Amino acid sequence: MKIGNLNLDNRVFLSPMAGVTDLPFRLICKEQDCGMLYTEMVNAKALCYDDQNTKKIEEEEHPVAIQIFGSDPEYMGGAAKILNSYPNEILDINMGCPAPKVVKNGDGSALLKNPELAAKVLKAVVGNSEKPVTLKIRKGWDDTCINAVEIAKIAEDCGISAIAIHGRTREQYYSGKADWDIIRQVKENVSIPVIGNGDVFEVEDAINMLNQTNCDAIMIGRGAQGNPWIFKRINHYMQTGEILPGPTLEEKINTAKKHLKLAVEEHGEYVAVREMRKHIAWYLKGLRNSARVRDEINKIESYEEVVNKLESYMQDCLTLE
Repeated sequence: MKIGNLNLDNRVFLSPMAGVTDLPFRLICKEQDCGMLYTEMVNAKALCYDDQNTKKIEEEEHPVAIQIFGSDPEYMGGAAKILNSYPNEILDINMGCPAPKVVKNGDGSALLKNPELAAKVLKAVVGNSEKPVTLKIRKGWDDTCINAVEIAKIAEDCGISAIAIHGRTREQYYSGKADWDIIRQVKENVSIPVIGNGDVFEVEDAINMLNQTNCDAIMIGRGAQGNPWIFKRINHYMQTGEILPGPTLEEKINTAKKHLKLAVEEHGEYVAVREMRKHIAWYLKGLRNSARVRDEINKIESYEEVVNKLESYMQDCLTLE
């Protein structure tokens, strides 16, 4: 697959997620054959004022996209110019975030309600970026404003190299079912690559999305939480038609431990142990007696104690098998 002048080895991508897709998580997903990684979104205005550092990018992550958000064309264009010197291959624009603190400023998915301003933002970023620029949107703002196809056409006219679409409106947040048909409609109306997003939790979901929408790539968000193996399993199916078995108990626990170690190295023990609580809960989801272990880990404050708890839990589970 190709986005702009960038050739990609595979077409299963990690969705940008605030508070989730930090460097440690991205490295874990990359090990599992993720085709392209996305950073957490960066505030364009803060970047222009040098108030916010961009997300750290490591050599083994590539290819990687930095996502920016904002609704002021001047600041968005300025951020694009600043990021020309960064090592990311792709610059992504967020027009899909549903968070109240983002949309109240007219940013994120709020831009879907203002196609004219959206076009100005897109032109400013494309005009100042030396890298391919992509866009992430939602189906629309609400059921009275379903305009993904309109926004996608505007994006293509503005020089956007690829568009990712989440099949829910802003008002849905993550409730209900993602509408994959809107992804198909966007694909039929633009010539740039279209990346499908929403409700891909299993290999079968990815197969169905590809068949139903004819999208060029798949972007996985919540489906990768505690389940980075989904990238390798989908890619394996695309290459062979075979569905690999899911991860074993040992793989889940050992990956959680490795993820924790990377987080401590990146954020320090105090922050990492607390930030990893949600990740560990995702890794353990559905495992025997995991609720008790999650509750215990949520009260632990040291790296070593968390590792010991995970190891003892694994041994207890293996003994019961």
